[in-house]
Amino acid sequence: MEGQHKGLVAVLGAGVMGVGIAALVLGHGVPVVLVDIDDDILDQAARAVPLRIRQGQLLGKLPRTTDLPSLATSTSLEAAAHATVVIEAVVELPDVKAKVLHEVSELVAPGTPLVSNTSGIPVDELAGHTVRPSSVLGAHFMNPPYLIRTVEVIRGPRTTEDALNRTLRLLTTLDRQSIVVGDGPGFVINRILQRMINESARIVQEGIATHEEVDALFQGCLGHTTGPLATADLIGLDNVVDSLRVLHTHTGDAGFDPCDLLLSKVDAGDFGRKTGRGFYAYES
Repeated sequence: MEGQHKGLVAVLGAGVMGVGIAALVLGHGVPVVLVDIDDDILDQAARAVPLRIRQGQLLGKLPRTTDLPSLATSTSLEAAAHATVVIEAVVELPDVKAKVLHEVSELVAPGTPLVSNTSGIPVDELAGHTVRPSSVLGAHFMNPPYLIRTVEVIRGPRTTEDALNRTLRLLTTLDRQSIVVGDGPGFVINRILQRMINESARIVQEGIATHEEVDALFQGCLGHTTGPLATADLIGLDNVVDSLRVLHTHTGDAGFDPCDLLLSKVDAGDFGRKTGRGFYAYES
């Protein structure tokens, strides 16, 4: 665990979380290659990452330095072949994550940690699709990862001590607080949070309270910074629904079955902050 992480970090997926993770890593002076299948998304990400770094610096969450490596981008997984750590942050769909992790596991050097940013899929399930299941673990970053310091690290039943320690070394270099937990659907945070979001949305759906009232109660009575529905908008309601479906499939618990209000918002394209409208409206 001693020493600083050295080498290239490959971030797979240039969506909201991929951009945020890339900003965190690059902002601490660690080289990054950001991989996505879409050139336009990569172009947007290349513009967004410096802005996220600057925001983190202004808020005192990232080192105030301009001497940072340049962000590399690629549409080919081959660009990740020489990475010392791979962080997967593609869409929260089990088949997609499994395919990407399988392909990258065939490219990287043996022992390279394959870290999934999954918010709910059991790590060992994903590991089973790779060449080396012992190299797979989870690191559930909160959004935005360059502002929120604590990371939920998930050790699967086949994850080696070496893979875990290499990942923890990187997170230490990134000035993150790592809390290591066991494997299982939703782990700790989303096993609780997604259920809370679903029930909060169901309360709004049933007309018991407005979304503003639900969040105000959580803020005023429980000390939450934002409340569950503003948090859902930040996560992305599409991601919330995907996570709830994963949890429902793996647990069989009806409490994780996405409520109609969440489904209708997602069907309408109202995903939250990233689209300008979710439970709340946001200025572009």
